[in-house]
Amino acid sequence: MNETKTTVPHISLIKNLVNLGKFVDNPALYFKDVLDRNNGLATMSLPYGGVLLTDRPEVMQHVLQKNNKNYTKTRVVSELLKKQIGNGLLTSEGEYWLKQRRAIQPGFHRKRLEGISTIMVAEINKYLDEVFDAYAETEQEVDIAKEMTELAFKIVSKSLFGTEVEDDKLEVIEEVVSQSQQFLVDQVRKPMLKPWFHISGAYKRNEEIKAQGDALIMEIIKERLASTEEHSDLLDMLIQTRYEDGSGMTDQQLLEEAVILYVAGHETSANAMAWMWYLLAIHPEIEEKVLQSVDESIGDQAPSFEKLRDLGYCLQVVEETMRLYPPAWVIDRKPLADDEFEGIPIKKENDVLCFIYGVHRSKRYWEDPETFDPERFTAENKAKQVPFSYMPFGGGPRLCIGNNFALMEMQFVLAMMIKRYRFKVVENQEIDINPMITLRPRHGIKVILKKR
Repeated sequence: MNETKTTVPHISLIKNLVNLGKFVDNPALYFKDVLDRNNGLATMSLPYGGVLLTDRPEVMQHVLQKNNKNYTKTRVVSELLKKQIGNGLLTSEGEYWLKQRRAIQPGFHRKRLEGISTIMVAEINKYLDEVFDAYAETEQEVDIAKEMTELAFKIVSKSLFGTEVEDDKLEVIEEVVSQSQQFLVDQVRKPMLKPWFHISGAYKRNEEIKAQGDALIMEIIKERLASTEEHSDLLDMLIQTRYEDGSGMTDQQLLEEAVILYVAGHETSANAMAWMWYLLAIHPEIEEKVLQSVDESIGDQAPSFEKLRDLGYCLQVVEETMRLYPPAWVIDRKPLADDEFEGIPIKKENDVLCFIYGVHRSKRYWEDPETFDPERFTAENKAKQVPFSYMPFGGGPRLCIGNNFALMEMQFVLAMMIKRYRFKVVENQEIDINPMITLRPRHGIKVILKKR
């Protein structure tokens, strides 16, 4: 161990309480300001406890990868999130998590993604034909954030549960997930309202809503278990998953893992795609380059799994979008024991906040970090990136299991929509980030669609 101790700047509870309004309103911008003034590292006393906040890649790599066994999920995940969505891959810990990860990971193989890719393309085409073409004909104002949420919802629903599940059931599940996430954010940001949540009946209403969603998903699972038909979706993958002893998942495990895939695969890609269209609309020269690259790679054909490699510039645009607007803007961990990294003390009593939004926009690791430039993600430039300076899907053993699914989805949406429409951002609107569970546009993003 390094004998030289690093003195970590500390932001007192009083100072944070003075700035509580800023913190509650936009913790991402508040954290960025703190770290920009303190060279990427600070401890903070917050109303719910102490934290070590950092956007230094080497510290985050130590916590998430090199010494990951000393770190567990924080109360936000282990208590609040787990209560909302169950003990699936995102929320489970230790040996159980490892068992689930090892069993499920092989299910995301090439053939499975190839099967899902056809479902994706069909759902995207259907939504463009039925919804976006009408918007483009009339050139009316559209909240692209809302529409990308709807589109991502349909893609992940059909990819997970198959094409035969009724839309009205899926719409109820979507509403349940949306309300549950809002309640979770309220609990995290406003812990002082916990007594009011009890008195007002908010906890009870949340439980009732959650039970309704779980019952619908369990109904879908039981129908599938009784079916003799073959399917190429993610639910089928979960059902076919086998542990080392040859056994499969229980109905409860299928429910929990399905909910995790749904929640994690829904809003994250939706927000990234909304930000992507905003960035392209205000950078017409890059939009034109995307269109040209798509024309050259697939022409008038629909994208396919086999053609993914040909959509390289689309991938660069997606990756640069997630640098500027990472869906998972922070990762939190709780030390199991006191730790130290290169003289930096990491105390057991402080949760560690790995600030992804901060490192993605740090001048220490990116040239002109506020500029939208997909050229950062050519193969040559990616090879020069500092490890853990870019981590839109997290890092270490708990890297998002659905990252290839999400990247394929976003490349397909970009390639298919860019060929049909041009986007113009409506003037005189406030574009701002809203760091909730994921990084949403605070007021939506209003655009006008025009047919090409």
